[in-house]
Amino acid sequence: MNTLQNKNSNQSNKHQIKNGGYTVLQNVKKGMSDAGRQIVTFDFDSTLSHKIVQDFAKSLILKGFEVWVLTSRYDEIHKHKYRHNPTNEDLYKVTDKIGIDRTRIRFQCMRPKAEYLFGTNVIWHLDDDYVEVNEINSQTDTKGIDVTQKGWKKKCKSILGIE
Repeated sequence: MNTLQNKNSNQSNKHQIKNGGYTVLQNVKKGMSDAGRQIVTFDFDSTLSHKIVQDFAKSLILKGFEVWVLTSRYDEIHKHKYRHNPTNEDLYKVTDKIGIDRTRIRFQCMRPKAEYLFGTNVIWHLDDDYVEVNEINSQTDTKGIDVTQKGWKKKCKSILGIE
């Protein structure tokens, strides 16, 4: 262990750190920061784009959970690369409506979501892509949940310890 690690070892789990331009949330207790935050993430396309999932996300926000969007979509700088949907206005319309702050939206620019979730304290991620779900489950401590499978909402609630 080097001097910098020794000096900061007691504080490394209390602060956010930068990792490749992304803010990485870290903490000792899974899903909790020193401010008591409980963080969950939702994919957008074919997940949060559906009203039933939007209603669930809104209910979590009202219960005090921190809801983020983690999408494979391109960000504003790179959105021209995806000619099928060169705008994110549909995403912003939904997130604004249900109360997700735009600072809590992460665009992966077609990079695997497990890369972003690795080393974070995100409790679970809800997604329709089984490849993403499997990678999250095998490469991170975050629980990947498949929204296309029966009982997804019950599984999400169970992990959070809510009815």
